[in-house]
Amino acid sequence: MKIIVGGAGSVGQSIVGYLAQGNNDIIVVDNDNKRLDELSQIADVRPVNGSISYPGVLEKSGAKSADMLIAVTDSDETNMVACQIAYSLFNLQKRIARIDSEAYLSPLWSTLYNEANLPIDLIISPEQAIAEAIYRLLKVPGSSEYLPFFDEKLYLLSFRCQATCPLLKTPLDQLSMIAPDLELDFLSILRNGQAFIPKGNDVFEIGDEVYFLVKKNQLDDAVHAFDMEKPAVERVVIFGGGQIALNLAHKLESDDNILSCKIVEENPQIARQLAKELDDTVVINGAMLNDSILEEVAISHADMAIAVTNQDKDNLLVSLLAKQNGATSVISLVNSQANNTLVDNIGDNILVHRSSITISKLLKEIRQNKIDFAYSLGKGFGEIWEIEIEENMNIAEHKISSLHLPSGIKICALLRQEEIIYPTHSEILHIGDKILIFVNSRQIRRAEQIFV
Repeated sequence: MKIIVGGAGSVGQSIVGYLAQGNNDIIVVDNDNKRLDELSQIADVRPVNGSISYPGVLEKSGAKSADMLIAVTDSDETNMVACQIAYSLFNLQKRIARIDSEAYLSPLWSTLYNEANLPIDLIISPEQAIAEAIYRLLKVPGSSEYLPFFDEKLYLLSFRCQATCPLLKTPLDQLSMIAPDLELDFLSILRNGQAFIPKGNDVFEIGDEVYFLVKKNQLDDAVHAFDMEKPAVERVVIFGGGQIALNLAHKLESDDNILSCKIVEENPQIARQLAKELDDTVVINGAMLNDSILEEVAISHADMAIAVTNQDKDNLLVSLLAKQNGATSVISLVNSQANNTLVDNIGDNILVHRSSITISKLLKEIRQNKIDFAYSLGKGFGEIWEIEIEENMNIAEHKISSLHLPSGIKICALLRQEEIIYPTHSEILHIGDKILIFVNSRQIRRAEQIFV
């Protein structure tokens, strides 16, 4: 695919870092040469200096022969204009725009985005998506991923194995002896930076990140079995006052279970604006790493401290300080893939990866098969796809065993007539079934060929 990415900021970097893993010709457009140089050092891209909304810059970028435009600059208006020009002047067929402002995202204006008005095929809002992902994690404290599938009948959970986990050293095929009523399916274990699909004789080790599926009615049992139980989140402190913090605070203000929400922001202008837009959230202007500020927000009584600045090191440091000062749980936003090596062993700090959340919104568009829902897990070690089997698909009415799935691809669950099944190799995939597939990042292209 020939893909033009407009914007080399944190969002653009996340997208480019992921796209560069595949067989894509990537052109990155930005008016900041420093950003372009930094990105060129970590990914195989062709940099173009200029504004993505200028016709001449789009032409120079090869818009006439491009397959897709992904406009993700910090300006909503620039992204929208770029899509319009790409359509009107260059007939570029797939146009994606980042739009963060709620003024544009209101359902009242949804009819604006079509070929007759603003020709945008897909709108992504990374700041909103990150806020939603963090908010989901608050519902299951201790989980590092919490995703619904099959209309919220099935959930994916992830957690890091601590020394207190009662299932350490227990082979997977013996879990039924310890928890006989618990039905789980394990997608992957991430150990020492390497992901693998576990087998029956594999055991959990301290530090493992375990990804598994559980039915909705067994969520509490699974949390208990893996010793993931933590107090319900009622008091929240957010460090960083950007759009993510604003979106998250809006959600917390409408949640009856949240007793208090506080935001710490160092920039006085941003702090004042937040205070104007929020009703029940306390906004404090001050340095995040200041002891008196931590005392003012009563960090020792916080159930959850959340760091969502644009600087990874600040997020990690303030999270560690919050934990040391008594916060029950902490969440840190990781903005750059370049910092992944810094965050492999930082205890029970829950990490939210901007790259995974951002790219998840694009997966349906960039994959070469029909996917109803897709999500990039963790640091991008794999994806999970939800697909409905249609009559013209190669896999329809075939046994799973006949598909000869390579290592790294697993059909984890299927929904058939409202019943969730964890299928064996002898299961036949019927037309109308919805299936959930885990795909290791090294097997993406092969999976695209199989599930068509």
